[in-house]
Amino acid sequence: MTSQLDGLPVVVIGAGPVGLAAAAHLAERGIAFTVLEAGERPAAAVLQWGHVRLFSPWRYNIDAAARRLLADAGWVERDPQVLPTGAQLAADYLQPLAEVPALKPHVRYGARVRAITRLGVDRLRTAGRDTAPFLVRLDGGEDVLARAVIDASGTWTTPNVLGASGIPAHGEDAVAGFVEAALPDVLGTDRDRFAGRRTLVVGAGHSAANTLLFLAELAVEVPGTSVVWAIRSAGAARTYGGETADALPARGAIGTRLREHVQAGTVELVTGFAVQSLTATADGQVTASDGTREITAERIVAATGFRPDHTIAAELRLDLDPILGATRALAPLIDPNEHSCGTVPPHGVDELAHPEPGYYAVGVKSYGRAPTFLLATGYEQARSVVAALAGDWAAARDVRLDLPETGVCSSDVPLDADTITGGGCCGPAPVAAPVGRGLATGVSGGLLAAPLTLLPVGGSGGEQQPGDACCG
Repeated sequence: MTSQLDGLPVVVIGAGPVGLAAAAHLAERGIAFTVLEAGERPAAAVLQWGHVRLFSPWRYNIDAAARRLLADAGWVERDPQVLPTGAQLAADYLQPLAEVPALKPHVRYGARVRAITRLGVDRLRTAGRDTAPFLVRLDGGEDVLARAVIDASGTWTTPNVLGASGIPAHGEDAVAGFVEAALPDVLGTDRDRFAGRRTLVVGAGHSAANTLLFLAELAVEVPGTSVVWAIRSAGAARTYGGETADALPARGAIGTRLREHVQAGTVELVTGFAVQSLTATADGQVTASDGTREITAERIVAATGFRPDHTIAAELRLDLDPILGATRALAPLIDPNEHSCGTVPPHGVDELAHPEPGYYAVGVKSYGRAPTFLLATGYEQARSVVAALAGDWAAARDVRLDLPETGVCSSDVPLDADTITGGGCCGPAPVAAPVGRGLATGVSGGLLAAPLTLLPVGGSGGEQQPGDACCG
């Protein structure tokens, strides 16, 4: 029997690590697909945190199907023990992957998704819904029809606001020119924006801690550079972590160094500060207020995390957990109140399914606001979903997460070295990595990030971003 879906491709949104992994699995199974990437090149969002060093080595950052396609194309795999930066992940893995013959003709750049719906069917209508093609509308008005949609667009372009109540603080939009997104390259390309200036960092996670350490280093190098750190809690114990007693030594080292800077006065800590309003001053600065106290600075770094944006899928029937913004089935498995990245159980197509058949959000977007995402998890999600689309339900439901027993499970940790002994993420690390410049995400990842790498990424063009805690 002929179906309206026959001959239509699967649309993958985002050409970041998980989006390209999904494409690799689709290619291996002979399923027609189109990848829509908002940027002008693969991993466009990953490159925005290119100075970040992942917290897991190469051997955990490469999807299995992608590895097979690359091997067939003559790709030489990198040293499995080396910790790549985001820029290296893009240049040495994701760019070559997007160029393999099985993928290259099917990847479109500059293709930002505006909306996803069903052809001739709005969200209200039930009759004929299951057999109606997906209609994916792009900026510019072009419509792309699909038999299924895998949304790996991430959360990089939708950071949390500075306002402590979950909505923008009074005046936040008006002072946007003073505000930096998370993970600026303080010691590199963004140096001039911070050197010799007073910077306020808002946030208590590891991305905030990493930025504070870089700013503290810059303060030593450049006179007049000063650093203020504002957190909502009454103390910084959460950020300091276990320090020397931490089962994850590199994470502990971050806490120790940050505490030392606070004690030395290099970093001024303001506790119990919940941003309620932001106001530009006459002399070119901005004042943050919690209603009682004020902090004035020349730059503000918003290290407040990320959230998913489901606006493009507003005409689809989604079943989202009201707290995390993940699927209702997945939310209890990744709840950060109950789980770390090492205790998230295996999950795949069944946990990612919505009442809208054929639509799946994968990668960091699938986790909503939960910071427990791992890149390995995203790869396994992609494999499971593609197996289901191929009708191989046995493989789709045989979901496995092979997390290493040793390694470092934290994001945004400065490292001197680019190698590490042991596993990638999650579990006690037997050897403390040296501390210095370079961001480690267990993916930015992870946008990310995310088996196991923490990753960042977002919009309709990528899915990883370095996140707080352990997983982007």
